[in-house]
Amino acid sequence: MTPRMTLTAAVLDAPDARELALFYQRLLGWPIGDDEPGWVTLRPPGGGTGLSFQTEKRYERPVWPAASGEQQMMLHLDIEVDDLGTAGAHAVEAGATLAGHQPQDDVRVYLDPAGHPFCLWIRTG
Repeated sequence: MTPRMTLTAAVLDAPDARELALFYQRLLGWPIGDDEPGWVTLRPPGGGTGLSFQTEKRYERPVWPAASGEQQMMLHLDIEVDDLGTAGAHAVEAGATLAGHQPQDDVRVYLDPAGHPFCLWIRTG
């Protein structure tokens, strides 16, 4: 029997946890939970899995798209939106950068200030 387990957060490493948390707070509009040196959490207002950010002194930016011999991304966030143009403009205003490589028409890949890729996507059909 599998014991009860609840995923509470995805943790993103960054050179500055607070700086990256503030970016995602601007992007998502979620309130800050814990705010300690080197560790910050965001929690969705309606409950559910949050995001946490941890300072990593030896952090290396991932490369998107992946390139041999370069730091690979370990995960990315998928964020469903109603309108790619509006959401993309908001992401850039919050501090994201549109990635040079875009693999699909209904998905836009952005990079957060620490270089983590995240996808804005719309449901089709």
